[in-house]
Amino acid sequence: MSQPQDRIDNLDIDPDKIADGVDREIIMSNQRVPPGVLGWVLALCCILYTAFHIGAMNIYPLETWVYRLSHVTGGLILGFLIYSATVFPETSEDRKGRSLPEMALVGLAFLAVGVAFVQIVWAIATGNLIGMGAPPDQMKYSFGWPLMVGTSLALVASWLFPGRDRTRIALADVILAFAALTVGIYIIAHAGFLRNRAGVFPHVNDMYAAIAGIVLILEMTRRLAGLALVVIVAVFIAYGFLGPWLPGFLNHRGYSPERFFARIYTDIGVLGPTTAVSSTYIILFITFAAFLQASRVGEYFINFAFAAAGGARGGPAKVAIFGSGLMGMINGTSAGNVVSTGSLTIPLMKKVGYKPQTAASVEAAASSGGQILPPIMGAGAFIMAEITGIQYREIVIAAIIPAVLYFLSVYFMVDKEALKKGMKGLPRSQLPKFREMAKQAYLFIPIIMLIGALYVGYSVIRAGTYSMVAAFAVSYIRVLVDGREDGLWNHLMGLMLCVLALMPLVVGAQILIDGWGDGTTLQLVVSILISAISMFGIFMTLRLNSPKSAGIAKAVEHFRMIPYALEIAAKMSLQLVAVCAAAGVIVGIIAITGIGVRLSGVLMAIAGQSQLLALFFAMCVAIILGMGMPTTAAYAVAASVIAPGLIRMGIEPLTAHFFIFYYAVMSAITPPVALAAYAGAAIAQSDPMKTSVEAFKIGLAAFVVPFMFFYSSSLLMQGETLDIIHVFVTASLGIYLLASAVQGWLFGAIGWPLRVIVGVAALAMIAGGWTSDLIGLGVAGAVFLYQRAIAGKANTTSA
Repeated sequence: MSQPQDRIDNLDIDPDKIADGVDREIIMSNQRVPPGVLGWVLALCCILYTAFHIGAMNIYPLETWVYRLSHVTGGLILGFLIYSATVFPETSEDRKGRSLPEMALVGLAFLAVGVAFVQIVWAIATGNLIGMGAPPDQMKYSFGWPLMVGTSLALVASWLFPGRDRTRIALADVILAFAALTVGIYIIAHAGFLRNRAGVFPHVNDMYAAIAGIVLILEMTRRLAGLALVVIVAVFIAYGFLGPWLPGFLNHRGYSPERFFARIYTDIGVLGPTTAVSSTYIILFITFAAFLQASRVGEYFINFAFAAAGGARGGPAKVAIFGSGLMGMINGTSAGNVVSTGSLTIPLMKKVGYKPQTAASVEAAASSGGQILPPIMGAGAFIMAEITGIQYREIVIAAIIPAVLYFLSVYFMVDKEALKKGMKGLPRSQLPKFREMAKQAYLFIPIIMLIGALYVGYSVIRAGTYSMVAAFAVSYIRVLVDGREDGLWNHLMGLMLCVLALMPLVVGAQILIDGWGDGTTLQLVVSILISAISMFGIFMTLRLNSPKSAGIAKAVEHFRMIPYALEIAAKMSLQLVAVCAAAGVIVGIIAITGIGVRLSGVLMAIAGQSQLLALFFAMCVAIILGMGMPTTAAYAVAASVIAPGLIRMGIEPLTAHFFIFYYAVMSAITPPVALAAYAGAAIAQSDPMKTSVEAFKIGLAAFVVPFMFFYSSSLLMQGETLDIIHVFVTASLGIYLLASAVQGWLFGAIGWPLRVIVGVAALAMIAGGWTSDLIGLGVAGAVFLYQRAIAGKANTTSA
């Protein structure tokens, strides 16, 4: 018996627990987990942060600047309170007492930021704001300088004296959160003035507040997304001042520090399209994902994938493709998805015979592909809709065929590897039963509802909100099914009591929408009374040991999912809040210096009239930017710099932006810096560089697909139905041939000469023309006949 088969037979997997832990909250290496009252306070702040966004988007809209500033400010405050400046050691051993230098730094920082905070609050209370034409030194020494000094000292203290205990919040981080609040209050209070004066004659305090805000954004980005994006932002800021002394297209007239920084912290930069998207679509769909996670729907996705594909050859790898694709679609980050699903799929792939680096690379490729899978597509698609003005529904429809081609390619790659190695699937006895999984297919309803709502024309926000409610409601069906022995009426009674307990929230939302009118006080009092009675009924029933109490207990437990989902949604969104704000700085600098337009001109000059050459340059830029950046930031920057030039060369806006978006996503598996592959390598304990190279090979189709839809817009669902079907079918065959060429296995093992020939046939099929299709089919048929003839001779000889 083969060694892989021996490994499979020796596996001991409980099918009921195969996906346990997929939906758990992932604790980052620098994340605090405070217990007791402090933990409850932080959880409450997270819940309020998410609820604020959901309420503002659906019930009580706020003025644009106020809303986006509240979004960024709240994210910074939570970020500094939850995430430390450095990685926590494996054993928490906080220092006994604090050193004199630390106390001096922290004390001075607290005093300085406190002075700035008191000054701005006093100015608001007395109406003594810095209006148009205010004296240059107004509040300069009582707000601007103290804010800058205090923020700088607190930042240094957080670096030099980080806390070593996950259960405590470092004083320096509390001061940084306080500084973020001070910046937010100042800019919100002066938003009306800043709209008019930021780019013309800003006040010096506008600059100080903006600098402090940008420094805080960059520090939060460093803590949550690494140093690469921070360095890139710093280079762009330096360019903003060094431009007058640079040659050629890099030259610009320059700006004073006051105008430069004040303008960057407006809707040109930090508060621009990237933050517009992170404060609406991104946080909405992260909350949707959090509800799916809290209701253990992600666990169901993985179980469903195991039931469907776990028994096929190389089963766990195919499970990784389906499961990670579904999870990655709603997760938003490639590396984060690798960590959550890879911790389950990678060890299983290794056990059935995949090399560690292959297991990690399959997971990395599948997780990265989740960001190009409709309808959610991570976060980049929302930014694409914001930048281009193209309806999100059109973007989602256009993404269907390229996403299918990508996952087909990864599937073929995995299948060919399993064929070469003689791998088998997991035993059916150790897998969830497909029939049982199919009975719970109603758990797909939230995603189906989201697709349907977008298709019939609902706004993205309304569709996302309805899907979120559906996720909560549908997951309750599972509670009813699993708790049949407790009695349906007992469950329904528990549901009714929980709904009545939430009546004050419903009345409060109605007040926000309609205002305080006649009878409102009575409605509020009655709702509070009903809520109190319902909570008393729940409490008294839970004390009984009966089926009724069991049914109500399960209903209460399910409703506790709401605050938990809101809490983890806030934590999941903080990285993208910081990344989008940092990307906004770059986008703002590109806009005010004009480098984007000039670079587009240079691109057109170099490429001449060759759109293909221009696309090659665009591919390189998107991949290089994405190597150290999260996808969202990489796409936002690349779209600002490169897309205008591609569009001016006659490429359709949808095609140009999709092209850039795909390569920004695939940068996560492109060596030498492949973040998703590195995350998988850490789990598989494989060499990161070898893993990233193999992930690149497995995801090779994604590097071909963008050129495919450039040459044939039918792949983006543009054109006649027959043309779309023709291109999809032939491209799928081309993808199959490409996987065969890369893996060296078509209808059997093939050597390098045949691999090259099959690769040429694959590219011919991918091109999309009838002539090239016939060439590709002819070559594939010839190779098939050749292999049959060789096999026939071998059989004759052996006989």
